[in-house]
Formats: sequence, structure tokens, C-alpha cells
Amino acid sequence: MESHGEPRLVDAHRALVLHDRQLVVDLIELTLNHGLFVVRAASSLAEAEEILSTWQPHMTIVDMDHDDSTALLGRLGASNALRRSVTPVLGLTRRGDLQTKLKAFDLGVDDILTVPFSPEELLARSIVITRRATGTDRPIVPTIRLGEIEVDILNRQVRAGDSVIHLSGIEQSLLYLLASRAGKVVTREEILDTIWGTDFVAESNIVDRHIRSLRIKLQNGYRHPRFIATVPGAGYRFIPTFSNQGWGAGTAKE
Repeated sequence: MESHGEPRLVDAHRALVLHDRQLVVDLIELTLNHGLFVVRAASSLAEAEEILSTWQPHMTIVDMDHDDSTALLGRLGASNALRRSVTPVLGLTRRGDLQTKLKAFDLGVDDILTVPFSPEELLARSIVITRRATGTDRPIVPTIRLGEIEVDILNRQVRAGDSVIHLSGIEQSLLYLLASRAGKVVTREEILDTIWGTDFVAESNIVDRHIRSLRIKLQNGYRHPRFIATVPGAGYRFIPTFSNQGWGAGTAKE
């Protein structure tokens, strides 16, 4: 699977992702693929091997719960006895217990992140482990463009023209998740699973409440959406093209 689009910077780091959930892959790509990393993704060891035959990554993000995770770590040179990979590895896992993390480190990962994760933490950890491996000093305060709005990922600020909006961590994660599948429907179940996790016992309207809060801050009306559209009976869709006309004219109403 190819990335959504490669960064303009010629010195962007290359990142290989092993994960079999396309929604998670899309979120990782959107977070990393803005001049800092060129991302390629594989859903199996065979796909990863094909990519590695012609493309050497600066880092690899591995779903440690994937059946092929150990084999890929061995392919990268991170096998057994706390030996770190030639290519630095960020492990992802849904199981955040100490035993799981110690096993991942024993297999050779350089860092591990529990799913669900925040976009800012994923980006910061990815920059740090590649910086250690390459000696390249890179900032951890990028600004990412989503259409006509800019997101300061570290400070959780959205800028549109002269307006600056402050988001909560969940609101930023929601914005990123929807934007990573721009133009496509993301169901409530997918949002719950990706942002809150499969073990989270949610209130029936928790997704809708946070979407509403995000819409109010973005001044995104329900009947005439500029950023986030509701797809009745299905979920929500990020509008890939929109206008800033009317920004600051008033608070959106549901």
C-alpha cells in the first residue's frame, strides 16, 4: 500500500508501517507525512519484504500484536537479547501491561506506544527515535495543513486566517482521524475503537458529544458543514475541500 502523498522535502525520513487496520495506517500517515516522513505501509510480512527489497526506511512502526511482527523485527536485525534493530522501531500495542512492553523491548524495539495513541505523541516519539539513530536534529513542533486550516500539533491549536482555536486532546485526535480519511465515512464504532480503545465502556452518545464540541469550535454548522459532515445512519465524513468564508462570523449551531 502506498502513502497518501509524499512530502516535498527531499530530506524527509522514510518510515515503514506494519499494520493490518487501514484506518490506523491512514491516521499514522496523516500524522507523519508532512515534510518529516515519507510513509509506506504493509499489512503483512510479504508486503513489507517487497517494500524493503527496494526501499530502506529510517524507522519502522510495527504493530506488536500482528502475527508477523516478530518475523519483521528479525528481518530488520532486531532479534533476541535486547539487541536493537539496525532500523529503529516504534512498537504499537493494544496491551499496555508491563509484560507486553518488556517482551517488545526484548525483541528489540526502541520505544513502544499503547493504542489508542494521540497524534502528537506518535509524532514526537517517531522524531526522537530517528533523531537518536541518525543524529539529525529535527523540531518536534510541526504545523500540519488540513485543507485550508493549519494545526499546531504540539500546542493543539487550529489556525484559519487570523483565527486561532484551542482543541482538547480528544478533539485534535478526532480531527486527525476524520481528516486521515478525507471524503470517506468513518463510523462511530471506528471512532470509538481508534480513539478510546476496544476496552472502553462508552456512553451511548460520547462520539456525538465530542463531534459537536469540535464543530462548535470550528464553527461548522450541521446543515451546512464546512469541515465535518454527518452521514445519517453511518457516521461522519471530513470535507476535503472547503472555504474559510464566514470564519469568525458566529458560533455554529447544531
